[in-house]
Amino acid sequence: MKSIVLALTLTLPMIASAAPSKKTGPAVAETAFGTLEGGGKVRLYTLTNSSGAEVRIINFGAIVVSLKVPDRAGKLRDVVLGYDGLAGYVQDRAYLGAIVGRYANRIAAGKFTLDGKSYQLELNDGPNHLHGGTQGFHKKLWRAEKVAGKGDGPGVKLTYVSQDGEEGYPGKVTLTVTYTLTAENALRVDYQGTADRPTILSPTHHSYFNLSGDPTQTILDEELTIAGEQTTAVGAGLIPTGKLVDVAGTPMDFRQPAKIGARIEAKDEQLVLGKGYDHNWVLGPRQRQQEGGVHKAAELFDARSGIVMQVFTDQPGLQLYSGNFLDGTIHGKGGVVYQRRTALCLEAQLFADAPNHPAFPSAALRPGQHYRQTTIYQFSTR
Repeated sequence: MKSIVLALTLTLPMIASAAPSKKTGPAVAETAFGTLEGGGKVRLYTLTNSSGAEVRIINFGAIVVSLKVPDRAGKLRDVVLGYDGLAGYVQDRAYLGAIVGRYANRIAAGKFTLDGKSYQLELNDGPNHLHGGTQGFHKKLWRAEKVAGKGDGPGVKLTYVSQDGEEGYPGKVTLTVTYTLTAENALRVDYQGTADRPTILSPTHHSYFNLSGDPTQTILDEELTIAGEQTTAVGAGLIPTGKLVDVAGTPMDFRQPAKIGARIEAKDEQLVLGKGYDHNWVLGPRQRQQEGGVHKAAELFDARSGIVMQVFTDQPGLQLYSGNFLDGTIHGKGGVVYQRRTALCLEAQLFADAPNHPAFPSAALRPGQHYRQTTIYQFSTR
């Protein structure tokens, strides 16, 4: 059994207009967002808390479209990348704001063996499998319902049933993801999953964050702290070698706050392979010491806006991706062209390629078991 809590606070990119003039109680509004080619209706759910923070979520890909949180002056800023309309998300290949799975991150050669049976997944990242395949959870229409979220905030619950054999994965999996926007400006994401046959499951949330609220600016001056003393070393194709490497004395050491750009161009083999940061940090035992408990895994700070984002999770790994492959081909919200390293991802998950490394935390899910995960993105200012 696994658990993850996801908390985020929301803002629109470059939206720095005055904060709402009057605060209202927590609410969930539902509107149309478009129609898929096959006729599926996509709905937009807007969660607003009592202090005016807002997150917008669609039931296509369980995608966070915008996340608006106040900066140090009290103005709302959208701190995630995205698109203005449904067409952008249908065509998107960067997983902007989505729930990805069945298996987040990479699986070598798309192959794994479970209970003595071998499986071949789609190869959609060169010779490897990435984020559940080209038609993974991020490209599916989820069933959505407005709910009273965990704690004191509005929520939306999304459910997807992944059929046996989808993208090569065995077994039918039913996954629910509940987003809650708390009164304390956190976006909490709770996952629950079951399977009717032995399979593997490790989804994650894939928002691209830029805490300045201005996606024309890079994230290189944002300060990051990660509560991890080791990373899972990678080789070609960013596939783990199976070796855990101490961060001390390397550009991977974020145990104390450091600017993301301070060492990103260092002549370090791991950074060269990733073209920057695209690596998994091993979170210490404190993050996993109790069932269902979450602990602080990372903190990100932008001095321009004053926005702080803390990440809490119960997962054993945290993937930092520094937007190395954003290349100016994506035209996002407001027509902004997303350039290299103008956003980053902090993805709480199991380790990449864990099904092929018995020493890594297991991704196996069997009938009668329940997959649980919680990750929280908590926003504040200083």
